[in-house]
Amino acid sequence: MKNYILCVLVLLSCCICTAMPNNPIKEGNMIYGHVIEKHTENNIPYATILLVGTDKGTTSNELGMFEFRKLKPGKYTLRVSAVGYVTQEKTVEVNSSYTTQLHIMLEEQDYNIDEVVVSANRNETNRKDAPVVVNVMSTKLFETVNSNDLAKSLNFQSGLRVENNCQNCGFPQVRINGLDGPYSQILINSRPVVSALSGVYGLEQIPTNMIERVEVVRGGGSALFGANAVGGTINIITKDPISNSFQLSSTLSSTDQGSWEQVVNANASLVDSENVYGIALYQSYRNRNPYDRDDDGFSELGKLNMNTFGFRSYYRPTPNSRFNLEYHVTQELRRGGNHFELQPHEADITEQTRHTINSGGMSYDIYWNEYKHHLQLYASMQHIDRNSYYGAQRDPNAYGKTKDLTWVAGSMYVDQIDHFLFSPATLTCGIEYQDNDMHDVMTGYQRDMKQQVRIGSAFVQSEWKMNVFTLLAGLRADKHNLIDRLIASPRVNILYKPADAFQARLTYSTGFRAPQAYDEDLHVTAVGGEGVQIMLADDLKEERSNSYSGSIDWNFSLGHWRANVLLEGFYTDLRDVFVLQDIGANAQGFMIKERRNGNGARVGGVNLDAKFAHGKMAQLQLGFTAQRSRYTADEAWSEADGKELTTRRMMRTPDYYGYFTFTSAPFKRFDFSLSGTYTGSMIVPHYAGFINEDRMEKTPDFFDLNMKFNYTFVLKEHLNLQLNAGVQNIFNSFQKDLDQGEFRDAGYFYGPTQPRTIFFGFKISG
Repeated sequence: MKNYILCVLVLLSCCICTAMPNNPIKEGNMIYGHVIEKHTENNIPYATILLVGTDKGTTSNELGMFEFRKLKPGKYTLRVSAVGYVTQEKTVEVNSSYTTQLHIMLEEQDYNIDEVVVSANRNETNRKDAPVVVNVMSTKLFETVNSNDLAKSLNFQSGLRVENNCQNCGFPQVRINGLDGPYSQILINSRPVVSALSGVYGLEQIPTNMIERVEVVRGGGSALFGANAVGGTINIITKDPISNSFQLSSTLSSTDQGSWEQVVNANASLVDSENVYGIALYQSYRNRNPYDRDDDGFSELGKLNMNTFGFRSYYRPTPNSRFNLEYHVTQELRRGGNHFELQPHEADITEQTRHTINSGGMSYDIYWNEYKHHLQLYASMQHIDRNSYYGAQRDPNAYGKTKDLTWVAGSMYVDQIDHFLFSPATLTCGIEYQDNDMHDVMTGYQRDMKQQVRIGSAFVQSEWKMNVFTLLAGLRADKHNLIDRLIASPRVNILYKPADAFQARLTYSTGFRAPQAYDEDLHVTAVGGEGVQIMLADDLKEERSNSYSGSIDWNFSLGHWRANVLLEGFYTDLRDVFVLQDIGANAQGFMIKERRNGNGARVGGVNLDAKFAHGKMAQLQLGFTAQRSRYTADEAWSEADGKELTTRRMMRTPDYYGYFTFTSAPFKRFDFSLSGTYTGSMIVPHYAGFINEDRMEKTPDFFDLNMKFNYTFVLKEHLNLQLNAGVQNIFNSFQKDLDQGEFRDAGYFYGPTQPRTIFFGFKISG
């Protein structure tokens, strides 16, 4: 009997050992790993592990474990990353006879210097290996500065400045290296679906909880992404499903005048255990009461009510392919002026819009021949339905309706060539087609504007890697339906990288801005009962830019401190600038303006970015821009007594501006942050209405300082509650000479976009 029981136990033990799913000893063609913290050896859950050069990836489980099965024998490079840790790459060899086992120790990260970016060459590239400077804003920055939308975040990059251009509706625009908002191209997941219409309020309509990171490339970028990339490119990468997680947060804030704002965000991510499919969902709700700074009854910041819902998902039909699908919808009510309790046409001034925005896209990626070849097919679209009222003096005719559809489709092929001309190279080529149909109607003003833009494009570039040098040369050709000839946009970039801690770059790039009848300044023109029709001149040419830059990027240590300094000099030559010229009136008496080519402009200067860190105890990041922005000839901005009022200096562009952020975690569950921006003096046009005659004003400089405190409670394993509170714009740095009343110049608005604001909130994550 004892022998029988012993035999049964032995058989059961053998069966159990055979049935173990993660046997790291006997099974071959497999990698079995453990991700831990370097000094404490604590497990790191939900780390991302990618096999470089393939489309295979996974995440570590709650114990920090991961595995790859059914691999072909050979050498593989693993790239392991986790939030708050330095990304590490490790090469291993897979054998058919046994499982490859490894422990990967990640070191805590003081600041990000080796992010993976896609805006440098349309391929995933380590930022330090990119041939152009790509600055990255992450979710950590959004939390540090307590930003709920993209507009509030972009100030915290050198060379970028966000301003509010209207007291009534509060539309923001971003300037890159001093150039106006229309010269900046905004992409969503590398697709140019942000049209002229959506660019008016688009920065404030993108909540930060849908964003994984924002990549910024300063200088002309039309060789990569086409029209409007003159001053630079802002690429918004939405959140991708990585691990099973959720997050719920809410913030309540109040200005010094008692205007309240509430924001509620929710996120969830689901990924199957084999990494075959996953989905990330996000929801954002925002409600802001109007803010009246000077108690004249008219708002400086308008009423805002917005809801956003969206998702991003993927499915891997095979280990070498991936299908991506994304979609988000935004519904927004925005109103500025006075008498918010009345209908728009019953108030003295009202600018009101109701937006329904549907945006989405899909892509398919496939790799073959040991991942040396990559083919991508993609399509994206954005549809906007807008009902508006832009009127004054109780005008019943100022209601309007606008529909806008933008879509883009294309394909891209990437070939890793062992030897092309003189060295190994990565060849990237593709074709793309963009279509924009916009119909804007204001019946009372008898304005019926239709804008149709069609652009067919082809691009090719090659990136050669030669020891310490990388050379990238590319060319894009665009055929625009409003331009007779083909538009060619070349680029050349050189990277010198003698060591991993030092990079030097030289860049030549070009950009162009395509003509269009609708522009974001048109909504201001319609206020006050002034109907305007825009025509395009017969000989209108595209605006062109040539951008030159040189930079050094250096990582070094100062005792126990780690540091990174990026110094960049830039120069942009802008030609054939668009201007609006009055050419008379139509039969109904409404003004007609013609868009023509004017003089050029030149912008040059220096951007400085610096980061210093001593672990989690102290992390400082700062940036500063010194620049000069001038037209090549006197530019008319108004007229008085039959004479033109002109300026050589670009308006609304300071010569000096900058930012800083500082974070510290002196205790395990407590951290705090300081942040601020500096805006130097600039010139701003001030038009008659509240004042007697047009005049150019010189503004004071501004410095706004913010503070935030966080304390985290551990409710249970992998479930945390964070409480936070703080003050934005502590010194209440805000414009003092605001126009007042019904006939104010709503465009005379400058400086910090938010007054002193006290906030508090919570965040639950797991």
